[in-house]
Amino acid sequence: MWRGLSALATQAAWAPLRLCARCSTGAESLVPRSTIFALSSGQGRCAIAVIRTSGPASGLALRSLTALREPPPARKACLRLLRHPCSGEPLDRSLILWFPGPQSFTGEDCVELHVHGGPAVVSGVLQALGSVPGLRPAEAGEFTRRAFANGKLSLPEVEGLADLIHAETEAQRRQALRQLDGELSQLCQGWAKALTKALAHVEAYIDFGEDDNLEEGVLEQADRDVRALEAALGSHLRDARRGQRLRSGANVVVAGPSNAGKSSLVNLLSQKPVSIVSSEPGTTRDVLETPVDLAGFPVLLSDTAGLREGVGTIEQEGVRRARQRLEQADIILGVLDASDLASASSRSFLDTVVSPLVAQSHSSGGRRLLLLLNKSDLLPATAPACDTALPPHLLLSCHTGAGVDSLLQALKTELAAVCGDPSTGPPLLTRARHQYHLQGCLEALGHYQLATDLALAAEALRQARRQLSHLTGGGGTEEILDLIFQDFCVGK
Repeated sequence: MWRGLSALATQAAWAPLRLCARCSTGAESLVPRSTIFALSSGQGRCAIAVIRTSGPASGLALRSLTALREPPPARKACLRLLRHPCSGEPLDRSLILWFPGPQSFTGEDCVELHVHGGPAVVSGVLQALGSVPGLRPAEAGEFTRRAFANGKLSLPEVEGLADLIHAETEAQRRQALRQLDGELSQLCQGWAKALTKALAHVEAYIDFGEDDNLEEGVLEQADRDVRALEAALGSHLRDARRGQRLRSGANVVVAGPSNAGKSSLVNLLSQKPVSIVSSEPGTTRDVLETPVDLAGFPVLLSDTAGLREGVGTIEQEGVRRARQRLEQADIILGVLDASDLASASSRSFLDTVVSPLVAQSHSSGGRRLLLLLNKSDLLPATAPACDTALPPHLLLSCHTGAGVDSLLQALKTELAAVCGDPSTGPPLLTRARHQYHLQGCLEALGHYQLATDLALAAEALRQARRQLSHLTGGGGTEEILDLIFQDFCVGK
């Protein structure tokens, strides 16, 4: 009963059937789409639950549950009694909103029912909608899929919406909002427009160059546009995966000799007992991970085994895993005992881990280091922390909390460097898919530069446009013909 759309539904709906903007032409495009419904707010008992529909039978559904003869004012809340369409039994007193397409989230006729959030009320309203001819329960993500199909959202905007729903930190929220607002889509559309113009120049020269009816410098202008686009794409691809880190979390690894206070630091930063803390060396023997919100940035914080030699087989495996995790880190928090810097384990850590990282700290995309001298509360008030020169470091006491504010500020600076600032600058590439298509576009532009034949050069530009089109989910070849006649005086 929930499958397919009956003739009654199409005739009774208030608005005429609106076809999908991206559907292919032909007989199949004339088949009316089904109408879907679902609970859009969270599961469980709550004050207000939102149930919505989308599709050509949304008007019929609203009439069936409210007995209204005319549609309510568009996008204005009205209080109505909902009744079961078959039995007439009262279900709830609800706020109803009518969104006629295409001015709706999905581009179709939509209805929102704001009902009381008790499980019995929600279940009763959903069952009532299921009894309306032409309505069926929505599949996961189907409302957003229809919005994309009807041209209301681009693929990056769909991804931004998903990221916004799953955002757990302030930085993730800001980045997701920028992507949902279409900043990445608009950037790609600008690049696609430049490519279309360059392709139009080349195509026009191929078709009309021998007639001397084109302006001079057509191909030179196309070359300049392509070089400028190559530079822009290269700049975005050199973002060192900042956007992906911002979305998934930066890898922050806590490392150092045994009994330096690494586990205490992990517990302090995560504000929960992630690791066992003990004065016995070798307590942590494996990598312990915990997701943490640090200064508004998402972080995967890893506690590791103390780096030392000459221990048992199990602990040596933990040391091996710790060194492996150091290679994967975005930021390393190197922890030393401020009262024991002259020990062999501290000197070994400085020589084998800290010094190489300091030497490569200026290289692009390299791992970043924050050196922390823990247990500062054990230092004499008048004595220096160390008699020898050390790389830049911070004094910290996990026991008293001294130096924590300075550490968080330094972490915020380092995380902004590896994740990017979601509030400023160009849009970040938050998915591997974005980088893949932009890299494919850049490679196609490289083929254009190497092409010795204009036909091959035009095909390279078409391939570059296809890559951008795959990224945004739109685009077509008809734009080229439009630009040929708009951008050139072909018959002059």
